Amino acid sequence: MIEVWDVILPALTGDAPRRAYVYVPDSAAEDPGRRYPVLYMFDGHNVFFDEDATYGKSWGMGEYLDATGTELIVAAVECDHDPDNGRLKEYAPYPFSERSLGTIDSRGARTMDWLIQSFKREIDRDYPTLPDREHTFIAGSSMGALMSLYAVSSFSDTFSRAAALSPALECGPLKLEEMLRSADFPKDTVVYMDMGEKELSRRGAARMFRRVCDLLLKKGVKLTARIVPGGEHNEASWEKQLPFAIPVLLYDQED
Repeated sequence: MIEVWDVILPALTGDAPRRAYVYVPDSAAEDPGRRYPVLYMFDGHNVFFDEDATYGKSWGMGEYLDATGTELIVAAVECDHDPDNGRLKEYAPYPFSERSLGTIDSRGARTMDWLIQSFKREIDRDYPTLPDREHTFIAGSSMGALMSLYAVSSFSDTFSRAAALSPALECGPLKLEEMLRSADFPKDTVVYMDMGEKELSRRGAARMFRRVCDLLLKKGVKLTARIVPGGEHNEASWEKQLPFAIPVLLYDQED
């Protein structure tokens, strides 16, 4: 079951509504006392439905979870579509400069504050969640993947596991390194991170991927890192990585 409704993020986009999506396993209706881990995701409009996706192709998350019988709640919120780099600002953990875009201001801290203090509380109130850190995960792609690394490193009291697919590591790489270097990761932190083979042609992509992997490993993070054969920077490619990323997030979790 996937429920969709409108939410507002006052500190980010005022009273402009955007869509929130929540997937709940069918078993919840059969066993009302059962509780589930929760995966929070960025770019919620791209997660479930092709008709809502920016480029007409979603991750197909609902189909994957149904087909595999995965017992997981997934909660996702649409990004800011403001043409003045609204999404980049919302998903920027720190300010950074991009040659073609100029300086991108950071609203990442405000995004995480809303997600943790408002959205997560609503999800825990209205759905059969396991609300503790051990069962609370976060995931995204591109800038959403960068935010997932930010979440698991800077808000480790809330998130124990993260999946970062094709992270935008080139956005403020020195600030990213400093963020990871100064983070205090609990010893049970789990991260899945991948990069498509065809993405490695981007300037510095392979070097930064290796660098981030090294930093996470030095911090004691339980890291699964992959280079995806033939992988590209799009939802069709990320959909194919769900059989790798989701089991990492759920590995060794109690039923």
